[in-house]
Amino acid sequence: MTVPETETLRVPTPRQPVLRGQGPVVAVVALGGALGATARYALSLWWPPQPGGFPWATFWTNVVGCAVIGVFMVVITEMRAAHRLVRPFFGTGVLGGFTTFSTYAVDVQKLLDSGHPGTGVAYLAATLLAALTAVWLAATATRRVLRWRRP
Repeated sequence: MTVPETETLRVPTPRQPVLRGQGPVVAVVALGGALGATARYALSLWWPPQPGGFPWATFWTNVVGCAVIGVFMVVITEMRAAHRLVRPFFGTGVLGGFTTFSTYAVDVQKLLDSGHPGTGVAYLAATLLAALTAVWLAATATRRVLRWRRP
């Protein structure tokens, strides 16, 4: 079968790489993550955990990070429009790099393995409860402040 002269053959074009449009987002998440992780690491050097003791630096890192996430997400979604890269940079990158579920899990495992199950379970429960409470309180307080400031 031949193609009539009035029709043109369409040659499929290669698909664009997925990261081409997402390149800036990936870059700001990586940069923010490096900054957040560096801050968390500095805090862990400044306040190292004692063997068998409660890992206070990781605990407060996660609680404070969750509180900041609560404030940030309310401000960025309910108060003002921001550049499209602000949320991935700060919310996902900086705060995602600063808070740490993996270190939290390793700390619990170390406490259990070293014969401190009471401290491990207390840390496990306290971090979860405090982090969830912090994000909820921060978001609620931020919404109230924003409502109070509106004319």
